[in-house]
Amino acid sequence: MGKLSLKDISTKAPKDFEKDATRKRTSDILNKLDDLQNLLFAEGKHSVLVVMQGMDASGKDGVIRNVFGELNPQGVTVKSFKAPTAEELSHDFLWRVHSHAPAKGVMQIFNRSHYEDIIITRVHGLCDDETAKKRMKAINDFENLLQEHNNTHILKFYLHISKEEQHERLMERMKDPAKMWKYNEKDFDEAKLWNDYRDVYEDCFEHCNKIPWTIVPADQNWYKEFIIATALYDLLKGLDMKFPGLKEGTPGS
Repeated sequence: MGKLSLKDISTKAPKDFEKDATRKRTSDILNKLDDLQNLLFAEGKHSVLVVMQGMDASGKDGVIRNVFGELNPQGVTVKSFKAPTAEELSHDFLWRVHSHAPAKGVMQIFNRSHYEDIIITRVHGLCDDETAKKRMKAINDFENLLQEHNNTHILKFYLHISKEEQHERLMERMKDPAKMWKYNEKDFDEAKLWNDYRDVYEDCFEHCNKIPWTIVPADQNWYKEFIIATALYDLLKGLDMKFPGLKEGTPGS
């Protein structure tokens, strides 16, 4: 991936996608994913790391609930990375991340991730360009380590929401009792930094692309969930996994 411009990418589904039909396709995919995830866990040879990034209100929580929430919780874990603690800050920036990398047989979801250390930190002047450059190299090495030494398959999604849709969703958090718990007055201050966030994300896409990013149009939840479910299905189906046979020494084997 070369230099990518988010403003040139639509935040909505293509016109030939119909909402109800797409939801039906997503439901069918999720049924198949349930079996594939069970196979992933049983075989125990592969692990999957799903990285989700995006602006505030881009719908990361909804994806986790509506896509991954359909799977067996025994083999799926979620980690949300918030502001680092004092202890975490006393170590290198990947220290708090590595222990949450998925074990074989497990699917791990990062709701925000190690990329926050080259995104929000740059926007707020906590990380200069030279440090960010070194961190991006470290991120590439880290992801390569997971791939080569633990058979980890990594999917990276950027939930691409429009400024208008973000504003509507932030306002909804102030009005809908079921969403008020998500409200943070700082969200509107962060929204004012929209262009700054876009710039650092585009830099991230350019320099951390050995494992490609999927830019997911996120204004319509039904389309966003379809894209992510499809990518996950294609990955797992392509692993050609098989259930292990009886263990040696099992009576009757």
